[in-house]
Amino acid sequence: MKISNEFKVGILAVASILLFIFGYNYLKGNNLLQSSRTFYAVYDNVEGLSKSSPVTINGLQVGSVTDITFLNQTGELLVTMNINNDFQFSNKSKAKIYGGNLIGSKSMAIEPVYKSQVQAKTGDTLPGIIDPGLLELVNNQLTPLQTRIEKVVTDVDTVVSSVNNILNLETQENLRASILEVKKSLTSINKVSEKANDFLDNNKKNINESFANINKASKSFSDLSDSIAQIEINKITKDLETSIASIKGITQKIDSGQGSLGKLINDDQVYQNLEASTQELEELLNDFKNNPKRYVHFSIFGKKNRSYKENDK
Repeated sequence: MKISNEFKVGILAVASILLFIFGYNYLKGNNLLQSSRTFYAVYDNVEGLSKSSPVTINGLQVGSVTDITFLNQTGELLVTMNINNDFQFSNKSKAKIYGGNLIGSKSMAIEPVYKSQVQAKTGDTLPGIIDPGLLELVNNQLTPLQTRIEKVVTDVDTVVSSVNNILNLETQENLRASILEVKKSLTSINKVSEKANDFLDNNKKNINESFANINKASKSFSDLSDSIAQIEINKITKDLETSIASIKGITQKIDSGQGSLGKLINDDQVYQNLEASTQELEELLNDFKNNPKRYVHFSIFGKKNRSYKENDK
């Protein structure tokens, strides 16, 4: 049987078309020779995820993203994933967009959940989550730092403006004058220091002799202290205690009424007699003052003495 050239061309064209379709789907991550499952996820923002991005489970690529389209008028995005692996996971598993480098490419990962008994099947919509990428983390860290830097720059600008306002021409002249005065003072101090050094150098001998005299005086004072320490302090103390004991004995005798002084102090009758005698003496002195003629008589011819009468005038 002879095959015509047209038939050969047709077979070659069909084979080329099939090969093109197979290669195209293979490049998209779809292997037509393997059974595949399709899953969906909804996002507000896909963060740069693109078609043909790999889909992994625990780091192993099991498929790819086949399509990303707008779901509705609110701007939500529907991501279609093609899974070429028979690995089973729950319909509660999450479809996470992760990664991101300097050019912004993203990947898709399915975080499997094993607790749920309901297995995910083709056509299910998985909960979609987004993991912050490197750029987002860097931006989150740099934003507070940027705020602080801006605040520091503002504070520095404020300080510089304040310093410029303070350091006007008049203030600068005053500062120059103050620095000049400080310089003069330092020069004077240096001169005084030089004179003091010269004085010390010229009187070094006298100063050494003065310190030697001070050492001698200190030694003499030390010897005097040793001499004072050698005095019989114990004997003096003992004599003092004996004297105090004697005084104490005398005081006890006086308190007990012994001796003339003790009787005078402790005997009430002696005190009463002494008080009566004092009163009589006072009356006698008053009478002598009021009636002196009664006690002193001057008579040329001789006169008889008058008898004493109380209150006689």
